[in-house]
Amino acid sequence: MNAAGSNFEELEVVPGFTHEQLQGWVPELASETEIREALEKAFDYRGDVTITRKDGRKVEGYVFDRKQGASLEASLVRILPADGSPRQSIPFSEIAGLVFSGRDTAAGKSWEAWVRKYWQKKQSGQAARIEPEALD
Repeated sequence: MNAAGSNFEELEVVPGFTHEQLQGWVPELASETEIREALEKAFDYRGDVTITRKDGRKVEGYVFDRKQGASLEASLVRILPADGSPRQSIPFSEIAGLVFSGRDTAAGKSWEAWVRKYWQKKQSGQAARIEPEALD
């Protein structure tokens, strides 16, 4: 029971973001729409992706920005390479392949999961803190 006397599972819950399981996904990039949608998901993904350019070069890293332009040539993705090399900007038009290769560090860390874990600790008499847990 919380301070108001109700069970945590009875609290009103607003529908939130549904977390997709993207780790290991290799999207088809056959059309402009598929390319744009896959790179938008790569931007939202909290793990590394591997981008293969049309010339065969690969870069694995974290997509920290993307810019949507009127064409694929005018659109680009910005990535922090996992090997520590300088940031890269890659036009959408140069991307031949995309793999969601790294573990998504945000998976399973939804607000609802945190609240459930917090109240379970409180109800069992364990110390429950408001501070967020450290990311892996």
